[in-house]
Amino acid sequence: MTILCVRFQLPPAAEAALPGLPGLLGLLEDFTPVVQALPPDGALADLRGAERYFGRDAVELASVIRVRALAHHGIDCVIGAGPGPMLARMALRDARPGVTCAVPEDAVAEFLADKPVAALPGVGAATARTLCEYGVDTLGLVAAAPLSTLQRLVGAKAGRELHEKAGGVDRGRVVPNAVSRSLATERPFTRDELDPGRHRRALLSAAEELGARLRAVDKVCRTLTLTVRYADRSSTTRSRTLKEPTAHSAALTRAAYGMYDALGLQRARVRALALRAEGLDPAEHASYQLTFDPLDEKARRLEEVADRARARFGPRAVLPGALAA
Repeated sequence: MTILCVRFQLPPAAEAALPGLPGLLGLLEDFTPVVQALPPDGALADLRGAERYFGRDAVELASVIRVRALAHHGIDCVIGAGPGPMLARMALRDARPGVTCAVPEDAVAEFLADKPVAALPGVGAATARTLCEYGVDTLGLVAAAPLSTLQRLVGAKAGRELHEKAGGVDRGRVVPNAVSRSLATERPFTRDELDPGRHRRALLSAAEELGARLRAVDKVCRTLTLTVRYADRSSTTRSRTLKEPTAHSAALTRAAYGMYDALGLQRARVRALALRAEGLDPAEHASYQLTFDPLDEKARRLEEVADRARARFGPRAVLPGALAA
């Protein structure tokens, strides 16, 4: 186990601005220079050199990192450890404060075997649904399936990648100072919020912000991820691959609402909602489905006007939800 995936549990007042994250990244850099930020509140750290230098394994170093984060910043963290970035991210989902979830190299197949296919990074709802329809609903079954069968179901390239990842092959690496391929925003509540209406208004505001930021840098995103943080500091994360790459706020809002509704929350005490746009590509390289819907065209023109207003008068020039109204 050489890779750590760390998620810092920032207090509600700091979750939106993340003022402490640079200092927390510096804490990781005390152990290794190979640190990659995962906004809004996480990071990957490659500890291969640190294990040899300090004479401790990754799990022991994770305990030291957790203690230092509490002592110097008053912030706890959740840590997953694995042989590669993908496995460390998956281990993070099973971790909890005070206990590092570690995936040893000789137990990767056992760790993955019972996981649902949707738990694998990069597997969207459509791919998971297709595999489940054919009874391939766990990663153990995916790994055992013939490669040719997977390629017929999900395509040649996707099938090969899926087969490798389900078998524990992790080709990812930690890239220091990597160019961000995601944008994220978070909406913390001043108190634990039960009202679904307020949840949806927060999602609307977050989606509009993400859309405006994507358009400002001429990017589109292929995947949207929703994270719901609860009063007990647990969280739920869902991702959805969009029908087409987009920076259109209305499309992002629909996807966010769809993921939220699918959770079926019943009087959940929500502390914060976060949206992340992932898989960013230049807008000029994206392809779009032609539409003759005048309402869609009107909404896009209104977005252009709103973007110009924000650029001239500031981000509060257009109130959240104004375009939807």
